[in-house]
Amino acid sequence: MGEKLRLYGFNNLTKSLSFNIYDVCYAKTSREQRDYIAYIDEQYNSERLTSILLHVVDMIGATVLNISRQDYEPQGASVTLLIAEGSMIPSPATNGDTVVAHLDKSHVTVHTYPEYHPDTCLATFRVDIDVATCGEITPLSTLDYLIGSFDSDIITMDYRVRGFTRDVAGKKLFMDHHMTSIQDYISPQTLDRYDAVDVNIYAANLFHTKMLIKEVDLQNYLFNTDVYELPPRTRLAITDSLRREMIEIFSGSNVY
Repeated sequence: MGEKLRLYGFNNLTKSLSFNIYDVCYAKTSREQRDYIAYIDEQYNSERLTSILLHVVDMIGATVLNISRQDYEPQGASVTLLIAEGSMIPSPATNGDTVVAHLDKSHVTVHTYPEYHPDTCLATFRVDIDVATCGEITPLSTLDYLIGSFDSDIITMDYRVRGFTRDVAGKKLFMDHHMTSIQDYISPQTLDRYDAVDVNIYAANLFHTKMLIKEVDLQNYLFNTDVYELPPRTRLAITDSLRREMIEIFSGSNVY
């Protein structure tokens, strides 16, 4: 954030981070695909997702006001946390009355979408996370943790600052921190594993980054199968299928 801004009143800029990850897996039979979905559903149930979001809230220094979570049938889960970025403890006024400071209203949500298609032998696990804050706090500091919390083959991120606040002279401020790219908030070690592309609209304080995993270690993408059980030609075919799927998700179009 740099030097703290001198504002008139409170900082009411709204900062929204939308974070989407995709994990792709090769499961040859319908049974394996169903088993993979069941495994993912158990690994990322609402209880574990709640734990991840609580850590995100702790990282940005906010206070949890309410937790709502749900596991769905046949698959998927959702968690929503209502948070505040100020103390919940009332402070006494000089005249004896009780004064409660303004609380910035924010939320953190996560939704999972496990799915498969029998004709492709591929299963995909998608996670959507939204972190909305109001005030000085920016959710960008949580990116490395979020990326590391999931098996992220493709990642798309959108960051937007909305509204305006005022300095003490009354001048409108539409951005309270310098920003060039979302990539600046991701560690070099993480970025080195991905190809990354930016599409930024600076005049609108809108930043978009998408990332595609560089190396495909086939064993990491096989479910209940050892890579050495497969002949070399089959390994190449599966790797090619996985890479095609990733490229289409990354590009947002049916390339092949």
